[in-house]
Amino acid sequence: MPAYKLTYFNARGGAELIRLLFAAGEIPYEDVRVDRDKWLELKPKTPMGQVPILEVDGHVICQSMTVVRFIAREAGLLGKTLLDQARADMLLEGGMDVGKLFTEMVKEKDASKKAEKKKDFGEKTLPPFLALYEGFAGDNGYFVGDSLTYFDIAFFNMMDFITAEFPSALDGYCNLTKVIRNVKSVPGIAKWLKERPVTDH
Repeated sequence: MPAYKLTYFNARGGAELIRLLFAAGEIPYEDVRVDRDKWLELKPKTPMGQVPILEVDGHVICQSMTVVRFIAREAGLLGKTLLDQARADMLLEGGMDVGKLFTEMVKEKDASKKAEKKKDFGEKTLPPFLALYEGFAGDNGYFVGDSLTYFDIAFFNMMDFITAEFPSALDGYCNLTKVIRNVKSVPGIAKWLKERPVTDH
């Protein structure tokens, strides 16, 4: 098996989905967490001046979604067929705008602007997104076919952040709740969620 080394900050952020995929596939890796004060020293040594980066037997890969798909493939979670893979990719890309809006809201430093963004996100952005994706999810708790794919885990990861701000967000969404339950029941993920370092974000 290749030697994997994942480098990111001591946060969930853009690396947590990758860590969850490693956990789901029970793939060993080195979880390197860089202090912010050492980032300036590391930045020029990265391929594109950003993290996460993944080293695979000494070869360096960057761009978080590229790394996500790489590990999903290694873990057998990309999708059983090309159409399954395309559906998982479609659902991932369809949720990225919502994810960006959520990140902008969380990172807003002005208290009044943040409150306004949170109200807009909670009332105008989140409900239609969840209603749409409730329809995409099967009543078996999977978005693609009858088994787990990387998008189920991506959705779980996204909602892990969102429900920290909107605890009742998934109330009434039966299929989406089943997705969350299925992901949390994966042995490797259950272990990771219990043992992962506690961070602010």
